[in-house]
Amino acid sequence: MTNNDYLRSIRFLLDVGDSKLVDLMKLSGISVPLEEVKAYLKNEEDEGYILCSDEVMAHFLDGLVYLKRGKDETRAPAPFEFPITNNTVLKKLRVAFELKEDDMHDILALAGFKVGRSELSALLRKKGHVNYRECGDQLLRNFFKGLAIKHQRT
Repeated sequence: MTNNDYLRSIRFLLDVGDSKLVDLMKLSGISVPLEEVKAYLKNEEDEGYILCSDEVMAHFLDGLVYLKRGKDETRAPAPFEFPITNNTVLKKLRVAFELKEDDMHDILALAGFKVGRSELSALLRKKGHVNYRECGDQLLRNFFKGLAIKHQRT
C-alpha cells in the first residue's frame, strides 16, 4: 500500500472531510495546503495526483494519535520511522485507538480475517527483532475494514 492508500483509508474510517486531514497534520507540526491534501486523495490515474511523502504521512499518523489520545507536552515526540510501512501504520493505529491485542484480533475477525496471536505479535515488533514479520497489504486492508465496521457500530 502507498501513503496515499493509508490516507484514503483513514479518512474513510474517521468519516471526515479533507480540511480535517489538514488539521490532523497541523497537530503534529506540519502545515500542508488543502489543495495538496486533495491531490493526495485522488486516484493515481487522475490529473493532479500527488504522491504523499513519508514525512507528511508520519506527521499525519502522529496527528491522529494526538487527536485520539492527546499530546503529552512533557515528553518529546518519538522520532519518525522511515520509510512508512504497513507495520508502522498498524502500530500507530493501535496506539491511536488504544487497542489491546484482543481488540486487534476482534477487529480482524469483524473483517473475516483470522490471524494467530504469534503472527500479530510479530507484526508489532521492532524491525530487526528475530521474530519481526512484515505486515502484508491484505492484512492491513482487512484491519482497516474491521476498524471501520467497529466504528460504525459505536
